[in-house]
Amino acid sequence: MKKNVIIIGAAGRDFHNFNTYYRGNELYNVVAFTAAQIPDIDGRKYPKELAGDLYPEGIPIYAEEDLPKLIKDFKVDDCVFSYSDVPYNRVMGVSAIVNAAGANFVLLGPADTMVKSTKPVIAVGAVRTGCGKSQTSRKVIEYLMAKGLKVVAIRHPMPYGDLVAQKVQRFATVEDLAKHKCTVEEMEEYEPHVVRGNVIYAGVDYEAILRAAENDPDGCDVILWDGGNNDFPFYKPDLNITVVDPHRPGHELSYYPGEVTLRMADVVVINKMDSAGPEAIQIVRENIAKVNPKAIVVDGASPIKVDKPELIRGKKVLIVEDGPTLTHGEMKIGAGTVAAQKFGAAEMVDPRPFLVGKLAETFQIYPNIGTLLPAMGYGEQQLRDLETTINNTECDSVVIGTPIDLNRIVKINKPNTRVYYDLQEIGLPNLEGVLNEFVEKQKL
Repeated sequence: MKKNVIIIGAAGRDFHNFNTYYRGNELYNVVAFTAAQIPDIDGRKYPKELAGDLYPEGIPIYAEEDLPKLIKDFKVDDCVFSYSDVPYNRVMGVSAIVNAAGANFVLLGPADTMVKSTKPVIAVGAVRTGCGKSQTSRKVIEYLMAKGLKVVAIRHPMPYGDLVAQKVQRFATVEDLAKHKCTVEEMEEYEPHVVRGNVIYAGVDYEAILRAAENDPDGCDVILWDGGNNDFPFYKPDLNITVVDPHRPGHELSYYPGEVTLRMADVVVINKMDSAGPEAIQIVRENIAKVNPKAIVVDGASPIKVDKPELIRGKKVLIVEDGPTLTHGEMKIGAGTVAAQKFGAAEMVDPRPFLVGKLAETFQIYPNIGTLLPAMGYGEQQLRDLETTINNTECDSVVIGTPIDLNRIVKINKPNTRVYYDLQEIGLPNLEGVLNEFVEKQKL
């Protein structure tokens, strides 16, 4: 008898788990996906073109809140939890709902979901959203490019549009972002790569993406897995790097699957040491030593620079930060906030009186965001609501702490300045030494 399965997800790991473990598997019948975290992704289907021969009608996607009813209606045996950056009590809360409805609660691991590459793979992950994975990935790529190596990055999925069209996506120029109709969240991850001359892939079918990347027309010596949220890699890594954040000490042992990434790491980067307290840094150090004493620990900072500091000093500023970092990442401080404090803002303006539309809904779902404005842009309406909220807010200037230039996608009617930040290693060991050993070991 086939087992009936629901995959509980958020348009990313859930599709990958299906593709690698369930698609074509005659022992199972995936009756549905459920969706959470990302707005407006339920009510769609995982299309037949991607689902394979066993699913000629595709697979429906429902809201996670319908899970108890779905389990009973579809006579479900297994529910597979397949999204990331959630506290342990949330994971077990979903488990309680699933078990109470009569089904098994399942967590798939690396052995059943990692794809093996024909090229050496370096994976960069983190214990939470917003730790600094992207800047760490960029630093790794810079070191490898300096050695004359061709590095192709592959980003954790963010497929919120036409899934068939997004099966395999290649980004080599800023124009490719428009061609693939990227959301703000996607642009924040892809743009910093392409403006540096790196090719980056993403999409839905990560085995097909890997094969395309391995055979990239510009060449490929190394695959760089640029992870999302705090998920463990989709590919089997030859070098596994995990970033931790002393602004959230203790989270490295209390969020799923962040602790998995910490325990798997060959190298752990403690980022943001320039803006975190010594007690918090010590807690993180002790937790690393407790669960992964063999890991190489690299100390790091995330120094910022601003193109127009005069728009901050003495001004009433609105701070716009990376969206996911503030929402399910639960951060209370971002690059924009650090810049406002460093360059002497007179006041950080509260955007909440000026919120409109879907941004107002975001603050209802995540009431602890506070006085920062998340750059939400999963769809056109969110983007328009972001633009209206920024322009409605009574302030002297806008501090843009996102990884991309918002001026390119929304029209801001106020003076504004961008914040830039990159990983800066402190002392030894450092990533350069780690990568020298990697290159030698892989005979690159």
